[in-house]
Amino acid sequence: MHTPDAPQDPAATAAGQLPPPAAPARRLPRRGLALGAVAAAIAVLVAWPGWRHGGLGSAQAAARAGEAASAPAVPVHTAKVRRQDMPIAVTGVGNVLPIASVTVRARVDGQLDHVSFQEGQDVKAGQVLAQLDPRTFQAQLQQSQAQQARDEAQLANARADLQRYSALIKEDAATRQQVDTQSALVRQLAATVQSDAALLNAARVQLGFTTIAAPIAGRIGARLVDPGNIVHAADANGLLVINQVDPIAVQFTLPESAFQSVNRALHGGAPLQVQAIDRGTGEALATGDLTLLNNQIDTATGTIAMKARFPNAAHRLWPGQSVDARLVLGTQQGALTVPSAAVQRSQDGLFAYVIDAQGKARMQPIEVSATEGGRSLVAKGLSEGDRVVTDGQYRLTPGSKVVEAADGEGGKARTGAAAPPTEDTQREPAGQARPARERS
Repeated sequence: MHTPDAPQDPAATAAGQLPPPAAPARRLPRRGLALGAVAAAIAVLVAWPGWRHGGLGSAQAAARAGEAASAPAVPVHTAKVRRQDMPIAVTGVGNVLPIASVTVRARVDGQLDHVSFQEGQDVKAGQVLAQLDPRTFQAQLQQSQAQQARDEAQLANARADLQRYSALIKEDAATRQQVDTQSALVRQLAATVQSDAALLNAARVQLGFTTIAAPIAGRIGARLVDPGNIVHAADANGLLVINQVDPIAVQFTLPESAFQSVNRALHGGAPLQVQAIDRGTGEALATGDLTLLNNQIDTATGTIAMKARFPNAAHRLWPGQSVDARLVLGTQQGALTVPSAAVQRSQDGLFAYVIDAQGKARMQPIEVSATEGGRSLVAKGLSEGDRVVTDGQYRLTPGSKVVEAADGEGGKARTGAAAPPTEDTQREPAGQARPARERS
């Protein structure tokens, strides 16, 4: 750095002496400059967010509020809460049983000559099913008949002798002892004839056992023994099994907590109706009456067994089939109900989306006491006439605007204002959302 020359003393110059040099100017250290630059940069970075939000925050908040206000309404299906008579029912898991099941066995030993049925055939009571070799039993019957004829002849002769002795005693030609002995012989031979008659009847019965008939009406199962085999009365498996399938029974269980309500309903006088429901499709297969409330509760399982009887001409129920048994206990008049699809579940319990007068959805906690035929009986949380969402809940949040979806459009909303809901719009159950391509 250049500095101006200092004034010179004329006397010193004349004497030939030069003045002393001026002191150089002070310079700042380089390290101090670097620290100052860093501090300035930090200050700028700290102040920048405040400048940014101070200048742009208000505009962005206003833009977001405008987007929320202009968000499109969510297309949903809705229904109104209404009152109706609601059947009160309980459902248990049951198995179909035949009313009667008989294992047909041979009652005498012999060779199976032939069978007179087809596997899977429906038979009537008394219908001939099979025939054993009867020749041995026919011979026994003939032997019994011959023995009876012989003893009857002896009895006739003894009675004739008794009459003769009775006449001779009057003429003192016979003794009283002879008469008494002959009378005892007559009674002895009469008893023998009675025994022969019993043996003859037994032989007829044994011969009748060689013809095997159906003891009940029903459906025959698989043939267990083929013709030509020797069968015995002691055989465990028998020849065939007949199940009576019309009418038919369903045995099911209910929790012991249901006992009091079932017992009260039984004392009402009228038979309780039971429906057999297919467990896969939910279809009602048959309707019958409760015939048995078991006389004790199973302490091991905490359940009580019941049995119902069903007409089964169409054979829609089959032995061994698993069904749900729905026992109707009565009807609640004027119950508050909603479609079951409107009932949703969260970690806090059951709720439904209710649409207010401004067309916005809100979550309403509810309590459901029963579900029947696609409708749920609401015990608490809703009022008659409330409008609830039955389809499209997965797109809703509290405060969302909604619009009624057009039927058959897969969730696409009608143009214009929201359409009024139907009185009872039932959609698929809650939790079974349709594919996204159907709702887009």
